[in-house]
Amino acid sequence: MTHPLTQVGRSATRLDGQAKVSGGIRYAADIERPGTIWGKCLRSPYAHARIRSINTASVKNIEGVFAVLTADDLPRRLVGRRLRDMPVLAQQTVRFIGERVAVVAAQTPEIAEEALSRIVVDYEELKSVHDPIEAMAADAPVLHENLRSYEILQSFTTPRVHHGYLEPHAVVVDIEASGRVLVWCPAKGPYVTRSHLAQWLDLPEETICFQISPVGGDFGGKASLMDIPLCYSLAKATGRPVKMIMSYSEELTAANPRHPALITIKSGLKRDGRLWAREVRVIFNSGAYAGFKNNDTVNLPGARHGAGAYFIPHLKIDAFSVYTNCVPSGIMRGPGEAQMLFAVESHTDFLAAQIKMDPIEFRYRNLLKRGDRLPYGVRLEDDKARQLLKRVAAKIGWNGARKRQPYVGQGLAFCIREIGIGEANVEVGLKDDGRVYLVTTVPDTGTGAHTIFRQIAAETLGVAADDVEIIMGTTDHFPTDVAVAASRVTYLAGQASQKAASGLRDLLLNEAGEIFRCPVDRLRIGKSVLRNGAKEKMSFAELAARAAAAGRKLQVKANFQIQERGGTACFFAQAAKIKVDPETGKVTILKMLSAHDTGTVINPVTYQGQVEGGMMQGLGFALMENLRDDEGKIITPSLGEYKIPCAADVPPLETLLFQDQDGPGPFHSKPVGEHSAVPTAPCIANALYDAIGKQVTDLPLSAEAVYDAMKSVRGARETR
Repeated sequence: MTHPLTQVGRSATRLDGQAKVSGGIRYAADIERPGTIWGKCLRSPYAHARIRSINTASVKNIEGVFAVLTADDLPRRLVGRRLRDMPVLAQQTVRFIGERVAVVAAQTPEIAEEALSRIVVDYEELKSVHDPIEAMAADAPVLHENLRSYEILQSFTTPRVHHGYLEPHAVVVDIEASGRVLVWCPAKGPYVTRSHLAQWLDLPEETICFQISPVGGDFGGKASLMDIPLCYSLAKATGRPVKMIMSYSEELTAANPRHPALITIKSGLKRDGRLWAREVRVIFNSGAYAGFKNNDTVNLPGARHGAGAYFIPHLKIDAFSVYTNCVPSGIMRGPGEAQMLFAVESHTDFLAAQIKMDPIEFRYRNLLKRGDRLPYGVRLEDDKARQLLKRVAAKIGWNGARKRQPYVGQGLAFCIREIGIGEANVEVGLKDDGRVYLVTTVPDTGTGAHTIFRQIAAETLGVAADDVEIIMGTTDHFPTDVAVAASRVTYLAGQASQKAASGLRDLLLNEAGEIFRCPVDRLRIGKSVLRNGAKEKMSFAELAARAAAAGRKLQVKANFQIQERGGTACFFAQAAKIKVDPETGKVTILKMLSAHDTGTVINPVTYQGQVEGGMMQGLGFALMENLRDDEGKIITPSLGEYKIPCAADVPPLETLLFQDQDGPGPFHSKPVGEHSAVPTAPCIANALYDAIGKQVTDLPLSAEAVYDAMKSVRGARETR
């Protein structure tokens, strides 16, 4: 018999909320070790150049400078998450503006900056290439030997976009006298990052300990080594703890932004509107290196979404990641998926228009259903797509005879996402005073993950969520843990939390059964007390004291892993209503609807925060964000020039949840993390198409681009 949920399904108070809003939380940049000094990088002013020489002689005499390092002082090994093609400091050649060339350690940041200004680098500028199409030509400069590709035509384009996290990359490294290396940094995957660092240093992993730091926003951007090897090298050279913090100008010009993309789609239809065949070709501008990509193909996993949420019997997808002399591109929320689905869902509305079919009816006719094969080979077990689409259509009042208003349009985008795979570890136990604790090494990147873990453990153990203490472990605590990626943290670490808490529950029941001399099934557990009927009871504190007296710990470690994707997926959709100013082309969002096929919602406020935050990131991608470059040089190097949405840009939003009990996560939950970020741009683009009668196929949908599209429509009408 199932019992009513008391902790799961309510908006438990965020564990880190008060500390964050009061400024009390300590991020990596706030860590102060005794004797800490500062590291700073000298960066290349050229997109492609040979380094003839580096003269650091004048730097070494500056008072307060402890070390200056170039590539000659470091191991010659390359780094990267899958493909190791990135030097820690440029080795003979620089390949993008902002590449690290030298690094100094000094008493203060100001002295470090002065030292950088005195380093003399003699460059021989080389021919550079910045457009991925040009980079694929036979006569293009070869940035990395033995890598070539092919030509294609352009149909859709998406821009380079920065993650916009509040906390920049920062790192503190302290090397103990024993040689043990302590690292503080906002790493979303501490174990993977430790492994990469150990490989570069040629050290055993167990000699490196990552202290799990709070992460002030990630969105995919904090999974690489970034400045950690340099910080270590300075600490090793000086014998002092070293701190390095990237400025936001460095973030915008030399971090790892979303890949710009060029996408071509060719589709074949049956007379009745069924999709029958499709060819997709996508070219991602990788920038100077590919080391920020995290999958085995060294490409972007979202390219597999070339069919969208539709059944297409004959499908071919070619995805290319091309080297250019631009800032290296990395992973960002829905990597490759946001780019691909902007093209796919825009193309879907265009196809419907070509055969004079309502775009919702066209989608309904082609949506995936139970038993259809997904791109990775598994057959779909869900059949929620059509039900969700019907509810969305009804909610927005969509029908073919709806009343039209000049320059006002509605648009929709519909998507599917499978459940991620991986491995997680959690420990749940009782302290000596009987309080429940949960140890995790998963960083909370601002999503409220730790609050979710404590709710899951509390529900399982029959205690209040506020009575579960979260303890941050280090990379010494478990052999591995899940990285914060692919909307899978609650699914994996939540399952591990539930498994560990269930194990502790069984342990407590068995302990109490022996004490009460009764069968375990007669015992009840709740509010930190075990009861045998109405007369006998024992608190968690008493149980813990008995165990401690016997030299035992009441604790359970649990591992949960899934290595193959299943057939359960999540469907989600977004709809937009917009208005266009015919005089300027400015797009105003009148209303947004975000709809999700979800299981049990563990924390409603946290869930809604994910929906709203993702929608706003998608809105920036759609309307304003563009990390533009001129011959490889970023020309929007500050947040004054690179525009991201702010509170004034938040449109009215309604959230529609289609809940069931089919979720594979703890308490039948389903993921949500990246879902609302992906369909925002295409639903706005489709609303624009509906409003002005012409598609704009290049993001962002700036006022200038929209005005030009309207001008072309007016011109076409005047010539008829």
